[in-house]
Amino acid sequence: MTDPCFSSALELRRLIAERKLGCRELLDAHIARIEAVNLELNALVTPTFDFAREQADALDNHAEPHGPLAGLPVAHKDLVPTKGIRTTYGSPLYANHVPNEDALIVRRMRAAGAVTVGKTNTPEFGAGSQTFNRVFGATRNPYDRAKTCGGSSGGAAVALAARMVPIADGSDTGGSLRNPAAFCNVIGFRPSPGRVPMVSTPWSDLSTAGPMARSVDDLALLFSVLAGPDPRVPHCLPEAGREFARIEPVDLRTLRIAVTEDFGALAVERPIRVAIATLRETLQEAGATVIDAAPDLADARRIFHILRATGFRRRFGPMSAAEQAELKDTIQWNLQAGLELSVADYDWVEPARAALVARVGEFFEEVDLLIGPTTQVLPFDVETDWVRTVDGRRMSTYIEWMESCSWVTVTGCPALSLPAGFHDDLPVGAQLVAPLRADGFLLRAAKAIEAITGFATRLPTLSAA
Repeated sequence: MTDPCFSSALELRRLIAERKLGCRELLDAHIARIEAVNLELNALVTPTFDFAREQADALDNHAEPHGPLAGLPVAHKDLVPTKGIRTTYGSPLYANHVPNEDALIVRRMRAAGAVTVGKTNTPEFGAGSQTFNRVFGATRNPYDRAKTCGGSSGGAAVALAARMVPIADGSDTGGSLRNPAAFCNVIGFRPSPGRVPMVSTPWSDLSTAGPMARSVDDLALLFSVLAGPDPRVPHCLPEAGREFARIEPVDLRTLRIAVTEDFGALAVERPIRVAIATLRETLQEAGATVIDAAPDLADARRIFHILRATGFRRRFGPMSAAEQAELKDTIQWNLQAGLELSVADYDWVEPARAALVARVGEFFEEVDLLIGPTTQVLPFDVETDWVRTVDGRRMSTYIEWMESCSWVTVTGCPALSLPAGFHDDLPVGAQLVAPLRADGFLLRAAKAIEAITGFATRLPTLSAA
């Protein structure tokens, strides 16, 4: 057979189930791939090959490899606690940290038969959509090693694009699943809050874990394992993950789709606008009813700032002064912003967010799907910590250039980034947004759009390719 690293997760599962491919054989192929390309990309930062071999051998020794992910190599984001495996959070403060327990999503993936090959790189504590830190350095974009891969799930996106793993987990607050997916020509899915339980922050809906993959079918496969309620999280959505395992594409001719190049007010580089405009034409040619429109996202910036800063104050405020001094400057800024929040800010934010969510709900009474840019810029120089200017407009903070995603975050709507084009060989992603809790519909729409674009099949050029 051809190199299994270039096959889909669904195809690999079929081959394993039919005993045409062994779990150890598949693992060895992916280890060889990692050893061939990871040095120039720095996506996988803590390999666990011996542990993976034990897992794969155990699966091969079963009469029948079981579980929806049985035998599939995976690498977990380095923000996700993994029992007995170093988890640094990208911080020197945790450079030698080894958790005593697995995160819920790790337990679910392992129970489904996934084989852990290591941990993927992330920015320090996941802050900022540029994957670099003082523990492991920078992760590079497989389409241009001089460029960033985005973040914070940057290592995961690169590992997928470079065919080191067939599926990967990530997490998203202001775009951490979506931004790196766009920069690396893969799919990143931020599900509805409560769809994938966040046990560590059970009362917050700002951050969520989610799947990344190279196709919608593979994305749905992993999502079916990650999703589902947990009794420790009060706002879980009740549907079992298996309900999302098989996705049939929606008929685009039945959809009314709103397309926006800037979500109404954002600075967006021209190549991104061109890609979205081209997708608009493609959707029309496929028979969809397409209009130019965006919901009223007024106050989204301030809402996100208050909620994010609150999280940073909660996470880093209890640290000692010496520990806080070890944080990178942008985290220190975010912590200080949290400490400066007032009672008036808290009195304002929840009613303002409720009004925002209501306006978006009214918008979706008129359309089925919203499509806009995932990122406001193309992948930028890997030595640049964050983007200062977008389309001639000065960015005031290290998160302002990511508002095409963070504004969507505070709506509570599910969203994913789908490959949508290239400019000078650099990927561009389109962000698909569905109404509240319409995760299944979003996956069906994404599968239909994936079928008429075809950009996801374009491979990066690597020395071992």
